[in-house]
Amino acid sequence: MRAIRVHNYGGPEALSFDEVPAPQPGAGEVLVRVSAIGVNFIDVYHRIGRYALPLPVTPGVEVAGRVEAVGSGVTEFRAGDRVACFLNNGGYAEYVSAAASRVIPLPDGVDERSAAASLVQGMTAQILVDEVYPLKPGDTCLVHAAAGGVGLLLTQLARKRGARVIATVSTDAKAQLAREAGADDVILYTQADFEIETKQLTNGAGVNVAYDSVGKTTFEKGLNVLKPRGMMVLYGSSSGPAPLLDPNSLGGKGSLFVTRPSIYHYIAQREALLKSAGSVFKWIASGELNLRIERTYLLADAAQAHRDLEGRVTTGKLLLLP
Repeated sequence: MRAIRVHNYGGPEALSFDEVPAPQPGAGEVLVRVSAIGVNFIDVYHRIGRYALPLPVTPGVEVAGRVEAVGSGVTEFRAGDRVACFLNNGGYAEYVSAAASRVIPLPDGVDERSAAASLVQGMTAQILVDEVYPLKPGDTCLVHAAAGGVGLLLTQLARKRGARVIATVSTDAKAQLAREAGADDVILYTQADFEIETKQLTNGAGVNVAYDSVGKTTFEKGLNVLKPRGMMVLYGSSSGPAPLLDPNSLGGKGSLFVTRPSIYHYIAQREALLKSAGSVFKWIASGELNLRIERTYLLADAAQAHRDLEGRVTTGKLLLLP
């Protein structure tokens, strides 16, 4: 089979399109013929070594497809079932062998491309608004990169929870997408200082929570727009790692909270995985959550997908197709 592998950490050119042996399902595993692969920033972090893995490594944490075969002890799935898989890595391939505990059955009304486009980013958005900082009616949240894959879903779910959403984006086109997703206010950070604008929009009160996937360029100012006892939720670092933080400074800024959640810790148990993914798929099937698949690429063109993602020239979700 063909798969993308990283032999040495580096730029998008480090993604090599290789011929490799097809996996076989071991005990408790499910072999899936992949139909669609979601592209996520964690794939970039695996490629550059920020989250170092033994080399060579195949990136990719979410795929959808059909079950080809099952290993011994697997009774929940059988050949032909439509499924999505949440992986530690290995998804950029024509076939994956995944632990059955990380495989999710797809309901009617959710096709395989939609599943691959929504699994990781949809669960991330759901966990951010329901568990990391449970939003409630009357809350105000700041959502950075609101026209990105997570950002569009996060904005929709925040509004679904009754919260006011202040979104930041880089272009007028992205601003329109954020508004369509339900953002109450949109700040073009390329034209205005989001710290000043957020304070003005809240009459100096600030926001209850800032959802920050950007990191380096937004983190410190984000702390300055939080209400007393507000929470900074740093869940990504697309601009680079956030600056080091002196915990003592949080007291002077209003007894703030800072958290760096990882989706893996919130869905470590199968019950939690099925609950989160099930909620996302239910909302998609019912039309309550709208997906935006920005672009699809052939698996061989994974390097271009990474260039586009890192260049922040895309909105919504990017998919690879084997």
